Amino acid sequence: MTMKVAPSILSADFGKMAEAVQNVKDWGADWVHCDVMDGVYVPNITFGMPMVKALRKYTDMVLDVHLMITKPEKYVGQFCDAGADLVTFHPEASDDVQGALDLIKSKGKRCGLVINADQPFDIVDGYLDQIDLLLIMTVQAGFGGQSFKEDCVEKARMGARLRAQYGYEYEIEIDGGVSPKNIELLKDAGADVVVAGNSVFKSEDPALTIKQMQI
Repeated sequence: MTMKVAPSILSADFGKMAEAVQNVKDWGADWVHCDVMDGVYVPNITFGMPMVKALRKYTDMVLDVHLMITKPEKYVGQFCDAGADLVTFHPEASDDVQGALDLIKSKGKRCGLVINADQPFDIVDGYLDQIDLLLIMTVQAGFGGQSFKEDCVEKARMGARLRAQYGYEYEIEIDGGVSPKNIELLKDAGADVVVAGNSVFKSEDPALTIKQMQI
């Protein structure tokens, strides 16, 4: 199966977001990744439901919304209503992981959980049979442009082993420091989707960079 590439719109020019999502499609990407940060769970603030709703008007691509926020169960429904196709969140930031997953599914959307770089794999124990996506962070959530943490790739391998062993159906997504240089490593670890920010938006040839990662 070919690796899907989900460029992070966080790395685009915020003054030209409609143009950016159109570019992502023209470049041949598969999904649009939206990083939502609240300044509480992570020390940075990006955008919220209005931005997702605005992006939805300009693209028919999958909007892959990654919530780096506290108490995501209070907001996941609103992100679904705004146009997200897939909503992921950090279980340690939630007071009701099950409720949040159930709410996303009740909206007819896909749901997922995120394992941050400083969190153990077992934080997602008990939910792997319910999710559509397992997002493995290979940097600490909160800022773009960080260096890739190769030791985090073992969590992807663990996810792939458990998926094969128990017949789970989730896709594995890797986010953080992804580039054509480490794409084979990530593919071998079991990744199905990669998030790419600076490696795409700062590339001299974004379409070529995306194609090099669709292996």
